Amino acid sequence: MTIDKNGNCPLCNGHKKAGHVLFSVDMGFGVVVVRHVPATVCDQCGAEWFSDFVAAKLESIVTEARAKKALVEVTSLDDLPLAA
Repeated sequence: MTIDKNGNCPLCNGHKKAGHVLFSVDMGFGVVVVRHVPATVCDQCGAEWFSDFVAAKLESIVTEARAKKALVEVTSLDDLPLAA
């Protein structure tokens, strides 16, 4: 999904701002929950966008949990900078 250059959400025309969100994945046999994920968030509809770096980190966390066959994996990305 693209973000328009004037700072508005392409879905609802709300304003985008840097923030943190909760990311979760249901893997069928278990769940992964990642707290405090840096993202760009629409203040009107709540749409979320992740930087490439954050998306890669989330993918790595899910892949690791899948390999461990974790029923519940909860972690946090407190140490990552806010998304642009």
